[in-house]
Order: sequence, then C-alpha cells, then structure tokens
Amino acid sequence: MTLNFTLPPIQDNEDGSWGPSTSTLPSQFQGIPYAPFSKSDKINRIADWHDPALDPSAGGARAGQRGANYSVSANRRPGREAYGASESNAFGYVHDEDEKSFSLVDSGRAAGQKRAMPIRGRGGRLNVARGGARGRGTGFAPRGGFSSRGGRGGGRGGYSDWNKPQRTRDSSVTISPEWQMLEEIDFARLYKLNLNVENPEDLESAGTLQSYDKAFDRINTRNEKPLEIIGRVRYNVSTSDDPIIGQLAEKKSAHIFATDSILSVLMCAPRSVNSWDIVLDRRGDQLFLDKREGGPFDFITVNENAQDPPADSDDPTNINSAASLSLEATYINQNFSSQVIADGGKAYTPSPNPFYSPEDETEPLASCLYRYRKFDLGVGEDEEFDIVVRTEVDAYAGKKDNFVTVKALNEFDPRAQGGSVKALDWRKNLDTQKGAIVAGEMKNNSAKLARWAVQSILAGAEQMKMGYISRANPRDAQRHVIVGVQSYKPTDFARQMNVSITNGWGIVRTIADLALKQPEGKYVLVKDPNNPMIRLYSVPDNAFDAEGATVDGHDDM
Repeated sequence: MTLNFTLPPIQDNEDGSWGPSTSTLPSQFQGIPYAPFSKSDKINRIADWHDPALDPSAGGARAGQRGANYSVSANRRPGREAYGASESNAFGYVHDEDEKSFSLVDSGRAAGQKRAMPIRGRGGRLNVARGGARGRGTGFAPRGGFSSRGGRGGGRGGYSDWNKPQRTRDSSVTISPEWQMLEEIDFARLYKLNLNVENPEDLESAGTLQSYDKAFDRINTRNEKPLEIIGRVRYNVSTSDDPIIGQLAEKKSAHIFATDSILSVLMCAPRSVNSWDIVLDRRGDQLFLDKREGGPFDFITVNENAQDPPADSDDPTNINSAASLSLEATYINQNFSSQVIADGGKAYTPSPNPFYSPEDETEPLASCLYRYRKFDLGVGEDEEFDIVVRTEVDAYAGKKDNFVTVKALNEFDPRAQGGSVKALDWRKNLDTQKGAIVAGEMKNNSAKLARWAVQSILAGAEQMKMGYISRANPRDAQRHVIVGVQSYKPTDFARQMNVSITNGWGIVRTIADLALKQPEGKYVLVKDPNNPMIRLYSVPDNAFDAEGATVDGHDDM
C-alpha cells in the first residue's frame, strides 16, 4: 500500500520579522499581540503551550494527558511572571454579550509581590500606674502611633502569608484638607544620607541622679525578682515647653532644638513601621522639634517590626492588643527604671529639676538627669549649624560621671497575635539561650531598640542596662517578674544592630534644611502609616491647639 504525504502550507513572512505574517493571519487573530516569554527560559523554549489546567502539581483535570510535556515550563522560577506580563489576559478574551470578560488593563497584583510599605501632654509629667495613666494634659489616646487595624487588600507573600489579608494602619495624626504637602521622601533616599558629627559640647545639667543597684545584675531565671510598683514622678516635656531650652534659644545657642526621644525617632526613621509625627516650629532662624499632645512619643511600642505585629482591638479586656501591650510596656519601663535604684545611695544634683514643683507634687522624683548637649551639624569649617538636644540618663554606676540608661523588654503571651509560637520561654531559656532571645528581640523590635541605642549615645551614657521582664502568668498583664538584666555599651549595641549614627545625623540635617527653607510657621513631619516614606506638611499655626484639636478623628478631652 502506498502512502501519500502532502506537505502542509508554510507561512512565509515576506517582511522578515519574527512571527506570523500579518497578511496571512486569520481575521479573528488580527490585533492580538504575540505572546512574550520569560527571560529565564532557554532559547529552545520560545513557544510555550503550557496550560495551567494540565499542570500535574496543580491537580489539573487533564494533567495525565500531558505526561512529560509538563516540564516545558516547569523550570520557570516560582512566583515569577513571564516577561511582559498580562499575556494571559490578552489571550483570555471570550466574547460575551455584556463583555464582562473584556479587560484592557491588568490591575491585579503579581504573585509574590508585597505592598511597599505618662501618656500626657507636651508639658505634663509621665507617671504610668497599673491599669491606667495619669498626669497633666490630655487623656490616653493610643490610636495612631502604634495602632493597626485589619484590612483587606495587598498581594501574597511566602507560604506563611498565603491568602492572608494585608493590614491597614491608621495615621498617627489626621491629615486635614487645609494642610499643604511640601515634600515626600521615601526611605530609600534616607538610607543614602550621611553626616559625620564630632563630640558634643555640654551646656547644662539639671535633675537628680542616683546610683544603680548592682544586685540586679545577678538576677537570672533561677533567681527572679518581682517587678514592684514604685511611685516616682517622671516628666516627658516637649521641646518648646522646656524652660532651659527657652533660655538657650534666647541666647542664640543653636539653630535647632530637640529632645533625645524625638530626635532618635527621626534618626531611626527608616526602621519605622508604625506612623508617627513631629511638629516643626520655625521661629526666625531657629527650628524647634516638638511632640504633639496625644501623640505616640509617650508610649513604647511592642513587636513593631514583627512579621505579624499585634493588632489593635475595640475590646478593652484584650490584654494583647497593640494599645494594651504598648501601655503595659510603658508601665514596665517606668517601674523598672525606678526599682533598680540603690537605696541610700548618694544623689547627684547639679541643679534642680526644671519641671518639678514641690508645692504641687506629693510623690518623690524619679532618678533622672537632663543633659543639654550641643552638636555641630555644619558641613564646612566656616558653617555654623548647631543643634541643642535635651538628653536623659537614669542612673550612675560607681562614679557620678559613669552614666547609665535603663530600659526594659517585656514578654507577653507568645500564642497571641504579635507573639511567636516558636519563641523561647524567657523564664526557662534566658540563661542558656540568651543570644537567640536577643536576636529575636532585635528583629521584632528593631525600631525601638535602635532608638534606645541612639538615645544612650546622644546622652553620652557609658552603659545601657536592659531588663527582661516577663508576665507572671501569660494571661495576666498586671503582675510581672524580672528574669534577667544585661549590660551593653551603647556604641557596641548600635553596631550589633547595624545602626548608623552618621546616617541618622544626615537625616536630621536634611529635614532641618527643608524646614529652614520654608517661611516662618508650623510644619508637621508624618511617617506614612502603610508605606516606607515621610511627608512634610505646612499647617496652620493653631492646628494643634488644645481647643478643637483632633487626633485620629477623636476630640481631645
């Protein structure tokens, strides 16, 4: 028997370009672009007939019919779209009378992508009591600086983030329509800034400093100590309300004035996740960096940089919400810094505390020394560009000039959101696996620990005492135990966390230049709550007056 073979017609592209000739292309395919291919594919894989329905790993209905042909595109990198994405949309058009399947633009997210991302007024004292806060000024307004709310949207990440809704955080301050945005700076630009600053000049010292009790260095998991409630008056006064800074400003001692807590947030801005805001008040040729009443600077965040940080909750009994944990951490730090002071030690008082009034206060002062230090931010030798910073130290060790700052990390319920099911129990493993615990804290609290290191360096502290405080019962946020205390040199701790002081000074100088180029008035620097960037706004002079001021849409009470 003779078999006849007929050669099928060959499409000859006369113009010499790649692909079928437009003159011979069937009319139903006219106007459809040629499907691109992945750059990672081999040259012999230009034509790819891969159908997701036939993918055996996806359990396609016809997977068994393809067999070995599945390997044609199996080598493409997982989670990576083909070069010139959206070809699936272009070839996925199916005619329908209401044309619901028609799509001009692919607005969806590619797989694997992620979104770019006390307690009182500016002049009041800070005294956090168990279960609440009190002092002068406005009431507790936790929402904003450290709050976060669940929301939908965003892309998918790795296995742990698969099909998980992205969180939408609230801004620390309500952006009014009257505000004018002047500058927008993303964190990538901030990382590139650097400025070398020499050792500062000490201008003034005020307050009362007491000695650190070395017995706390011997605390461990086998010799834990309960955290005590100690009534001591501690202040967190904003820059413009500081009488000593007011005197230095009248003397034209510097161009910029700030406190270490405000300045550390700005210097560590690229590590921030939660929103914050700094009020910039330009008066003549001077600039004052202030905190806002009801803002986030009076509280300490918890696991801000964690992969799954604590979420806010409207349930006031939820002790593991972002607001509750922040209040708990602030309460722990205030009491721990007072508890480590040695009884009967000699007090060092170069000059009285500028914020304390014996006639109005009934409780004793906490150990705290305010050091007013001037740093030269000039770029050239002839340029005078100084900043005065009010820094704080909590105690002294041995000699009165051996300054110590005291901070505390707190452990809560690891099973709650914001914790980690793989986290080590501090009360069992801190002595034997302290390195792993510290590494976890540096990861989950990168912004907080970096700020503490910068504050200690600005204050000229020789040591930074870090306490490890755990709940006596994970379900009880009222009782705590001290399970360990560790000493660090601030510069070594900053180096271990890859904190660059020169980068921080570069950020400060850049923001100061931007503000001083503007006319006299009030401005606000706001960290975007959901993206890695900061924005500078021009605001009315009465934007944050006590009467009528709003925070996150709620009237200050």
